[in-house]
Amino acid sequence: MNQQKPAAPVSEGGGFLRIRMDLSYDGGPFSGWAVQPGLLTVQGALEDALELLVRRPVRVTVAGRTDAGVHARGQVVHVDFTSAEWFGLTRGHDVDPSVSLLRRLRGALSRVLGDLTGSIEVHDAGLAPAGFDARFSALWRRYSYRIADGTERWDPVLRGITLWHKVPLDVALMNAGASLLLGLQDFRSYCKPREGATTIRELQRFSFDRGPDGIIVATVQADAFCHNMVRSLVGSTLRVGEGLEPPAWLHERLLARARDPKSLLAAPHPLVLEEVAYPSNDELLARAELTRAKRE
Repeated sequence: MNQQKPAAPVSEGGGFLRIRMDLSYDGGPFSGWAVQPGLLTVQGALEDALELLVRRPVRVTVAGRTDAGVHARGQVVHVDFTSAEWFGLTRGHDVDPSVSLLRRLRGALSRVLGDLTGSIEVHDAGLAPAGFDARFSALWRRYSYRIADGTERWDPVLRGITLWHKVPLDVALMNAGASLLLGLQDFRSYCKPREGATTIRELQRFSFDRGPDGIIVATVQADAFCHNMVRSLVGSTLRVGEGLEPPAWLHERLLARARDPKSLLAAPHPLVLEEVAYPSNDELLARAELTRAKRE
């Protein structure tokens, strides 16, 4: 992924401009976010569309990679354009380049996606503030996960974004266990570690709420997530909700810092990246530098 130093917006005439884009996507047809040779991915489709606009290979930086089948409502990326590329989007018309980018990118995505047109939508785009980095400037990411426990709650219309769970779940037990994992912890037990990467994260929210329709919605928020972390947390907590393990088992697993064969990853299709939060504009660069220092 692109890890260049953040570029500050500059005036027309030279240099690079950093562009922020906010997008959503249906992850079902894609093999995850990250580019993979021979596979359709969200990043690959977006970069191909941008290449059609600026006529050169483009690399975007994302706030948080998502696994195959995982959706997003509030994903954020940045891309660096030359000044000429940015202002050239208007094709000489008196219009904001941001407006041109959104309009032309929708057309380019249609060409790239074909029958899957509409599975990726860029909702907003424009010059990013100085110091902005979609990945490293982020304060936190928030995910949701929908669970229908019991066949009477299985709605075929929403099956693409809901886990159908046969066994009734005890939400109170799940929340009792989830609360024990909050804070700055080593989540090695709940991750698929990447070589050279830390598994220390700050889990800020982890809760389960049953709505008026009977559907359970999990909320999981952290400063960042390691690979498979959200699905592992939810999958493990399902065992507690079924009564197969006591709430304290979740914390015992955390302290063990090792994967437990009892726990499986929850299915990806109900998982949605809902929101990515950033600090105020004057704190973006400091946040990015601090995050980089922690990761490295």
